[in-house]
Amino acid sequence: MRITGAHSIIYSKHPKRDREFFRDVLKLPNIDVGDGWLIFALPPSEVAFHPSEKNDLHEFYLLCDSVKQLVSQLKKSGVKCDKVEQQAWGYMTNIKLPGGGKLGIYQPLHKRPKTVGTKVSKRRPPARNRPRSKTPRRN
Repeated sequence: MRITGAHSIIYSKHPKRDREFFRDVLKLPNIDVGDGWLIFALPPSEVAFHPSEKNDLHEFYLLCDSVKQLVSQLKKSGVKCDKVEQQAWGYMTNIKLPGGGKLGIYQPLHKRPKTVGTKVSKRRPPARNRPRSKTPRRN
């Protein structure tokens, strides 16, 4: 058994707008698995476990090389960003998503784990989820 990746979900009251933001503003590679449902590729990721009085609480952050430069670029695209604050673990801000939610972004100051190497799955998604080919089939 081996872990081949992670799939994160961001719930939104307006997912179409947030998908467009990830596609058009953040320019993350994506695939349409049908009916405009986009799944985005993410850069190398990490997960940490923090103490809590409750289980099933999860947070999602994007990491960057320079949060100040990213905020400057996002503001040029009309994205509202909170003030950048220095924490013990990095420089942190939140951005407002078009769907109304917030997304944390930070520039880590902590050491990062080595990226896990993965191979792209060669399995094809079920036919109902596959994008339709625009070229006609040859017989």
